Amino acid sequence: MAMKFEKKTEGLFMLDVTGYVCPHPQIYTKKALEKMKTGDIVELVFDNPSSSESIAAMCEAQGNEIVEKNMANGKYVWKIKKTADVAALAR
Repeated sequence: MAMKFEKKTEGLFMLDVTGYVCPHPQIYTKKALEKMKTGDIVELVFDNPSSSESIAAMCEAQGNEIVEKNMANGKYVWKIKKTADVAALAR
């Protein structure tokens, strides 16, 4: 079980946190979004149902948009668009 974060194409990343339980999927998602530019999308793959609530709440609080939610074979696959720069908001 290893977290995997990689660039798929320009502006599209993939973060796989399958096998991790709260709060790790949310923490890894937050860190991935911090590395991305505004407008980039991360395809997040996770399998912990309780993480969906905390990740959704974090995205809402930070101003990032969940543009797609799917579930297949017991895994959640969400696409999250970075719409806000948290560091800039803090200034």
